[in-house]
Amino acid sequence: MIFRNRPLVRLGAAALLASGAFTALGAPAQAAGTETDLSLDVVGTRVADGAQGKLAFVKVTNKGANTPSELAVRADVSKLDWTKVAAFPGVEDGCDLEGTEEKPTAFVCHATTAGLPGPGETTDLPIVLIKLVESLDAPYSAPVTFTIISADDTNEDNNTKSATVEFTKESGADLTVLADDVKNAVTVTNGGFKLAGDLHAGDTAALIYTAWNQGDVATAGLKISVKLPKGVTFTETEEDCEYNADKTSLVCTYANAPFVPWLQDKEDGDNVTSGGRFYHLLSVGEDVKAGALTGGTVSVEPIMPAPGAAPQAAEVKNLPDNMTPVRVDDLDASDNTDGYAVVVAAQGGSGGGEGDEGGLPLTGAKAGLIGGIGAAVVAAGGAMFLVARRRRVVLVTPGDEKPTA
Repeated sequence: MIFRNRPLVRLGAAALLASGAFTALGAPAQAAGTETDLSLDVVGTRVADGAQGKLAFVKVTNKGANTPSELAVRADVSKLDWTKVAAFPGVEDGCDLEGTEEKPTAFVCHATTAGLPGPGETTDLPIVLIKLVESLDAPYSAPVTFTIISADDTNEDNNTKSATVEFTKESGADLTVLADDVKNAVTVTNGGFKLAGDLHAGDTAALIYTAWNQGDVATAGLKISVKLPKGVTFTETEEDCEYNADKTSLVCTYANAPFVPWLQDKEDGDNVTSGGRFYHLLSVGEDVKAGALTGGTVSVEPIMPAPGAAPQAAEVKNLPDNMTPVRVDDLDASDNTDGYAVVVAAQGGSGGGEGDEGGLPLTGAKAGLIGGIGAAVVAAGGAMFLVARRRRVVLVTPGDEKPTA
């Protein structure tokens, strides 16, 4: 099937950059002891009227104690009218196709070795939703069903989820947030920080997440709420943020950080942006035991202009210290919250090293700027969003948006 559609090319290319966890082949077989409980959820399937498309996500979370040896996700798209719309996995190496190229009925995508989620971790499969016509005369909706396929799964009750793909006639902002699992320690030195191997009790880490606007209306700003897992606290405080007494949750209000719709974000390097990449430094308690600390969440909420107010400038006037403006190609509350785990390794691992990922620039004692973010990668879920929340954080610069395995 050949799509001659520029927004599709932009969305598809972006999704491919975040698709390293899935392929048409899959991971090689591993040793015994791989039984675990895998669960599935689907978010982000409503598309604003003025948006040509967006990225939805299938989230596979490991709720058990072992890493599976195999994992595949089957996407049943047989109910879609492929003369009007399309929904397909954004996977670089492709997925097994059922049906024909003109009218697919299903896709089966296999996780790579790096994409197999460890205990408490989540693997995300990006799904490209796109209009195949310039506009739709009426709202269009159809069901799609996603199913986990794994011989290692111990609970079939949470393996299937149906969602309604909706191409609405509604306009509005549509924020999406994606948070990485926290798996690496960081060292802060000489105005930057580096990954420093596995994360151990007593270490400093960085929670990294991306928020962007997939709708067709600009926001005036945004509010971000972060909840940390038990045993983890914020290392430092930041302007524009309020913390609870234990420094285990925060709310940051950025009233003057508008996010425009992706189609209005046409240039890199300016202060007109449709998305941003954020981080917060975290401290892991000295007495925390090894394992996955779950229950962490990041939520975003748009701040809209007051009714009747004059249109505001789209340019970000006061950029938050812990945000870098980024361009993203691309009304739905389902993708406004993302969970994450803080994965603490047993002592004796690779923690404490200098790492080989290079430094991230900081703007001061408070949360700093993450620089060199490639626009297309952010559209796929963030410059350092890795579909499997893999062990490495990859930095890219515009023109060099290439993921590593």
